[in-house]
Amino acid sequence: MTLLTSTERLRAFIASESAGGIVLIVAAAVALAIANSALLPAYEAFLATPVVFSAGSLVAIDKPLLLWINDGLMALFFFLIGLEVKREIVTGQLRSWKQASLPVYAAIGGMVVPALVFVGLNLGSPENLRGWAIPAATDIAFALGLLALLGSRVPVALKALLLAIAIIDDIGAIAIIALFYTENMNLGALALGLVPAAGLLLLNRAGVARSIPYFLLAAFLWICVLKSGVHATLAGVATAMFVPIAVGDERPLERLEHALHPWVAFLILPIFAFANAGVSFAGAGIDALLAPLSLGIAAGLVVGKQLGIFGACWLAVKSGLATLPAGVGLRHVYGLSCLAGIGFTMSLFIGNLAFVDPGQIAAVKFGVLGGSLVSALAGILVLRFAVRRADGTVTI
Repeated sequence: MTLLTSTERLRAFIASESAGGIVLIVAAAVALAIANSALLPAYEAFLATPVVFSAGSLVAIDKPLLLWINDGLMALFFFLIGLEVKREIVTGQLRSWKQASLPVYAAIGGMVVPALVFVGLNLGSPENLRGWAIPAATDIAFALGLLALLGSRVPVALKALLLAIAIIDDIGAIAIIALFYTENMNLGALALGLVPAAGLLLLNRAGVARSIPYFLLAAFLWICVLKSGVHATLAGVATAMFVPIAVGDERPLERLEHALHPWVAFLILPIFAFANAGVSFAGAGIDALLAPLSLGIAAGLVVGKQLGIFGACWLAVKSGLATLPAGVGLRHVYGLSCLAGIGFTMSLFIGNLAFVDPGQIAAVKFGVLGGSLVSALAGILVLRFAVRRADGTVTI
């Protein structure tokens, strides 16, 4: 069995993630086009299609198609995130404080400052404050997809830094969802979830490398978590923690990560984008973007991410707490901090958890799309025109 080196795995992952980001952009664009055409009623009716799963009288799940996408398909996305997080902590860029310190500082700044910007702009609208975490997220697929378009102007080390920041950002988002967006818990269903969790632990301890037993128990765990009131996608993260890194010569976690990544990048995330990015601009003027909820999200993504990530990196480097990767300068980091304001997937996901009112959800979409677009343009401009090439010249 041929094992890839850490560098080869990183390059392959970035290449795949970048291509997936481009597909994600296309899916979001198609959704926007449909939502602003005569096809809008058909689009909304399609997403509202009821889908029922039942197993006798034991299990009955009746949800519209949109929620099956957000609760079901996205559980696989969160499972992949869990696998990536575990790998990075055990064998990757986050396995030592020396490697992890800069992205940790950057990710913390990139979560805290956008949340503060949002809260500051919504103090007069307490009904919006549940959305404080929306601008704290970064969409790694979108950001890496745009970095790929810049080619050799962007050093691989900068892409690796962005990846590490996004993974830590995902850990924060998972914790936020578990702690702040879980209501009306069914303790009986949650207790029942301990049964498949114990089974997953036994599989791990027994060194089981086959994937099927893990997925069977994961499906049981997902149903328990869904019924408990905790967001069902967290079952994916929990399952990932039990997948072993290595069993003899086999590497189950790496095998699953490589097998799932194309499906998540090229199918699940584009489906999520198509289902959630469709927002109609009919009758919406500048007031829609300047409303506190939309403005708070957009400003959090554009201003908060730049101040948080670049400010944290600058302070960490200047104080000697961390060092920049070889070949990466502060101009690169500033461009990265701009691109990190692309919060598309996770921001929309948290927005759907924070609000149920259609008007607020529409405002979330305005803010996320507007803030992500400005962040993307700012990042491309900085990295395209203000960053030195390898030969020392500046492209202007």
